[in-house]
Amino acid sequence: MHYPVMLPEVIAAMDLKDSGLYVDATFGNGGYSEAFLSAKMCNVIGLDRDPNVYNRAEELSVKYNNRFSLIETKFSEMDRIDLPMVDAVVMDIGVSSMQIDRADRGFSFMRSGPLDMRMSTSGASAADAVNLLPYDDLVKIFKVYGEEKHSRRAADAIISSRQAKYIGTTADLATIIEKTLGRNGKIHPATRIFQALRIFINDELGELYKGLCAAERVLKPGGRLLVVTFHSLEDRIVKSFLRRRTGGMVSVSRYVPEQKKVANVQTFIDGKRSVIKPQKDEIKENPRSRSAKLRYAIRTDKTPLKADDRLLPDVIGLDEMENYYE
Repeated sequence: MHYPVMLPEVIAAMDLKDSGLYVDATFGNGGYSEAFLSAKMCNVIGLDRDPNVYNRAEELSVKYNNRFSLIETKFSEMDRIDLPMVDAVVMDIGVSSMQIDRADRGFSFMRSGPLDMRMSTSGASAADAVNLLPYDDLVKIFKVYGEEKHSRRAADAIISSRQAKYIGTTADLATIIEKTLGRNGKIHPATRIFQALRIFINDELGELYKGLCAAERVLKPGGRLLVVTFHSLEDRIVKSFLRRRTGGMVSVSRYVPEQKKVANVQTFIDGKRSVIKPQKDEIKENPRSRSAKLRYAIRTDKTPLKADDRLLPDVIGLDEMENYYE
């Protein structure tokens, strides 16, 4: 079953109104969208780069008399699709249960399938990455995106294995990592490796930062930006973005700590200074929500700031993958 994470907290932070226009920037199964549509006589625009959500989107459009519409796009491009100014943007930065539960999408080592992991149907796959990228790039991807302390051993094992046989399935990769790192405790040793590859293949951190900047450009004064994250890498970017946009002093990048701290004009006001976490009852009902964090802020009338990708880690980009194709 799909659960929209922290729904009561999201609804409260949205400040929904009749006739409001809201963007569900990570549509997925439409949990947030339907909650907004049923709560008020508002209009919702869903964004998603996964074509598999079309049927669900059509259901909502029919059920709510065309107050819902879907646009197939990355949320990082919401400012390029001629949206009117909107009252709120909500982003749930996590893999949809619809994607995890389908073996053919290749997101989970719990289900054997092609080693894909793409949220869209185009571009490089996880199999391309593990079979083509050199050792140093794999190490950096695993270390930075997966926060894997055994990144070198994992990369060594992958390089050695792919010389003997193409690594084409989730089971192939999970077996290689488990044999190399061993298994202690409940957490599968491939967990962080799969996370790292998924983040890399979908440029999740880059998309997140660009999405935050895009939301800043489409929100009305008084509009609200809500972001639900599930691990520290994402939350760190959201926290730094909002701190800078609310006029706080922040390091330009944790990856270049020698740079001076800077202050900015307020393009947002903090909705709540402390991060919002799920209630115990929700965690019991939906264990996936355990690591969720909600941050939100309210747009001012100040001119949007320029994007500064120095907040992002220096890791090989997807555009460089083509250098490794024959």
